[in-house]
Amino acid sequence: MTALARETPGEVLRRRLRSPAAWRETVDLFAILTAASLPWSTSLAGIFNALMLLCMVPFLDVRAFLQSLKRPICVAPIALVLLALVGTLWSDAAWGARFYAVNPTVKLLVLPVLLYHFERSPRGPWVFAAFLVSCALLSVMSWLVAFYPNLTLKTDNIERGIFVKNYIDQSQEFTLCAVALAYPIVMLLREKRYWFAGLLTAVALSFFVNMAFVVVSRTALVTIPIMFGVFALLHLKWRSIAIVVAALLAGAVLAWQASPHLRQTAERFASDYTGYVERGESTSMGMRLEFWRKSLGFFAEAPIVGHGTGSTRGLFERVATAPGHNQASAEVIGNPHNQTLNVAVQWGMIGVAVLYAIWILHLRLFRGDGLTNWIGLLVVVQNVFTSLFNSHLFDFHEGWMYVIGVGVAGGMVIRAQQVEAKMREAGS
Repeated sequence: MTALARETPGEVLRRRLRSPAAWRETVDLFAILTAASLPWSTSLAGIFNALMLLCMVPFLDVRAFLQSLKRPICVAPIALVLLALVGTLWSDAAWGARFYAVNPTVKLLVLPVLLYHFERSPRGPWVFAAFLVSCALLSVMSWLVAFYPNLTLKTDNIERGIFVKNYIDQSQEFTLCAVALAYPIVMLLREKRYWFAGLLTAVALSFFVNMAFVVVSRTALVTIPIMFGVFALLHLKWRSIAIVVAALLAGAVLAWQASPHLRQTAERFASDYTGYVERGESTSMGMRLEFWRKSLGFFAEAPIVGHGTGSTRGLFERVATAPGHNQASAEVIGNPHNQTLNVAVQWGMIGVAVLYAIWILHLRLFRGDGLTNWIGLLVVVQNVFTSLFNSHLFDFHEGWMYVIGVGVAGGMVIRAQQVEAKMREAGS
């Protein structure tokens, strides 16, 4: 018998506890579980993420990690968190409100950690596969809830076809998965692997059909064409673009004719705008327009450093009108539903410069070819454009989609670049 065969369970456990490779595998496992649980539960995602960070401590190469933090793709998100902390010093809000407003930025500190880890781990694709499978299962559950509403776990604000969370988060997930699958589908078709391409096409279509006939956010309706446009310009020839555009238009017309829900969702754009402009109603679009108008005024009052962390709600309370004819103007909120304005009101042009540096640096990170670059690029593009209508970098669900997507894909890209550089050195 070998020495390993004679080991007791306790000895095996101690050996694994001393093994950096075993700890790295555990970190990978918790990263996969974080991605898989994100569509279903904020609590589980938070727990798995905390365990992932905890399991990194025993084998962390502190010197290499600190060196990795010097890269601009890591410096920018850290800078935004530090700005939020420093911004508490000139805010007029209560200290509780100031620190509460810091909290949405803290998740950005996990991004450099993921970049560092998946630069060294080969299991990044498992994280994305887990998220895709989880979203596919959620799509099935969404259909079941649409037909059997009692199955939902929501006890308040019950929405059609929503098992957990809300229709904005669900649409964000389904849109990302559906459009991300466009790249492997095209690559498989070029390789004439039709069965696998057909399977992925069916999965992608299942997300679109769910959004067309069950529930979809208006943000998704606006951003889906943009995301497909980015894909077409990067990966298709003009003839293929024309074919794809024709197919998408035909599909859109078919879905429009067949889905009353889709027509109602799109038609609410006009009705919400009219209700706000003519009657001052607190419609979804009307409140956004009101929030944006007021936020621009707040930004003009303190354009360089802003009003400080957590100041937004107090500013809206200051200018709120009494409830009456213009209901939208009476609304008080701590989030102007636009990422740029959210940052600009609190930290002025300095904050906006840091925010845009994050997006630009991460877009530049994914300039290459390949599925990993496409996923990373798509995550950033989606966040940038959906942040026109929401503060998605600071929102829990969409913010974690960004952190996990960019962190894992970015680490994989850096890993691939290092391997390529070593191969060039070996060949020279």
